[in-house]
Amino acid sequence: MATHGFERNPGMDLDLAWVEAARVNMSAANRRAATHKARRSVKKDYQAAWLLRAVQCIDLTTLDGDDTPGNVKRLCFKAQTPVRQDLVEQLGVQHKNITCGAVCVYPSRVADAVRSLKEAGATDIPIASVAAGFPAGQTPMTQRLAEIREAVSLGASEIDIVITRTHVLNGNWQTLYDEVKAMREACGEAHLKTILATGHLGTLTNVFKASLVCMMAGADVIKTSTGKEGVNATFPVALIMLRAIREYYERTGYRIGFKPAGGIRAAKDALSWLALMKEELGDAWTRPNLFRIGASSLLGDIERQLFHHCTGRYAAAYQMPMS
Repeated sequence: MATHGFERNPGMDLDLAWVEAARVNMSAANRRAATHKARRSVKKDYQAAWLLRAVQCIDLTTLDGDDTPGNVKRLCFKAQTPVRQDLVEQLGVQHKNITCGAVCVYPSRVADAVRSLKEAGATDIPIASVAAGFPAGQTPMTQRLAEIREAVSLGASEIDIVITRTHVLNGNWQTLYDEVKAMREACGEAHLKTILATGHLGTLTNVFKASLVCMMAGADVIKTSTGKEGVNATFPVALIMLRAIREYYERTGYRIGFKPAGGIRAAKDALSWLALMKEELGDAWTRPNLFRIGASSLLGDIERQLFHHCTGRYAAAYQMPMS
């Protein structure tokens, strides 16, 4: 995840006074989230432009037990050409070189992704790998760190780790800080995305505190979910995480990225996420260096909406290349 002209978050000493002072007004957060979703969306040419931006922010993902080199190859070629070329030409953006933000795979498939992106002529697309005992995070720490190092050595430039939810639920903030800091060190030059698995954290206050601790430990991005929990990316949770990012930026001057993941399938949802980023953090956080959407099926619906924008009709499933 490129920094694009600003300094990468180096982390800081754990400030327990800051963490413990955190309080969240749940009713206000829920009200703000509800009103955001109810607002009118952008339309016509503006909508098409926003959808293309959403494409650039997608971490195109395959995290299934039956993943094969063939699946990963198809994913990589789709990430390199996410929108049908005829639609790109009708929209007049062929010079923009629109690609997905990254491809996201298991560590065992990183080498396949490296090979496939090279074959596609798209070596500038980052490879993200989940690691550290994904999705439960219940494996021993030595194994989790070894998995991170292995993924990086194979060619991953972004690592999506999962935190130990028990540390949050028990209020063991020092232990959580030490864990994430060790994972940041294991990443080396690869950027660290910390998955909070917010559906397991119990309260919005815990979400805010965990966000702060992970950023203090050096996380480059904080991420809502693994996509495997019962509750994944929701707007109330996202709002709390974005407020934590804003507070950290105001205090330290370092920009932290944000990644919602899990259950984001519709183009209209992508527009809502982009609007939330713009309203809460500003234009800088609507670009792929600071905002990613973890998704596997979202791209298909975005491409379908772009087809409708260009032709005035919706495409049948067989008219859309598989993602």
